[in-house]
Amino acid sequence: MDVSYVTSIIGFILQGTGITMKVYVVTIVCSIPLGILFALGKLCPFRPLQYLLAAYTWVFRGTPLLLQLFFAYYGLPVFGIEFQPLMAAYVTFVLNYAAYFTEIFRAGIQSIEVGQYEASKALGMNYLQTMRRIILPQATKVILPPMGNEAINLVKDTALCAALSIPEILRNAKVTVARDFSIEAYFVAAVLYLLLTFVIIRVFRELEKRYGYYN
Repeated sequence: MDVSYVTSIIGFILQGTGITMKVYVVTIVCSIPLGILFALGKLCPFRPLQYLLAAYTWVFRGTPLLLQLFFAYYGLPVFGIEFQPLMAAYVTFVLNYAAYFTEIFRAGIQSIEVGQYEASKALGMNYLQTMRRIILPQATKVILPPMGNEAINLVKDTALCAALSIPEILRNAKVTVARDFSIEAYFVAAVLYLLLTFVIIRVFRELEKRYGYYN
């Protein structure tokens, strides 16, 4: 591997890190609150809302994220809804990951024993107080491992934005390879993804140490 060549291209590929992190942060910040709300909606006694949210999670978990990206960018204009490539990525990633987080939060909430609800009711707490003070803090211990897995997957899934010509890490690497007929750019991109993944793993390990059951 030509070190001088790698040094000359790393700056351009690093420019894509900013877009990658924008997609990552927007997805995490928006999809987690949506996941909590949708999980509570799936557990409420209102049947039509349960069916609607069940259909939503089934569709977004059952179809490829790449297909959803294509539909958001190329398909929605047929219905008069147009997004710029980056906005299409934001919307698609948020809805897709919110569907996964919905099921994670739902499973975490349902893992809490019924006695906890009864105890909070005996203390005079309403539903929202019970969720905020009793159930969700305990559910957090259960959901951290699967949340960590999804957070890691999201780092890698951002590479799909290259399909919409969004200049993230992989797109910039592909442009470099096509221009210079050399695959070193792919190795640089791989290292960047590994470093991002390493940081996410470390963050969730610390969270699990702090909030996990077996400490």
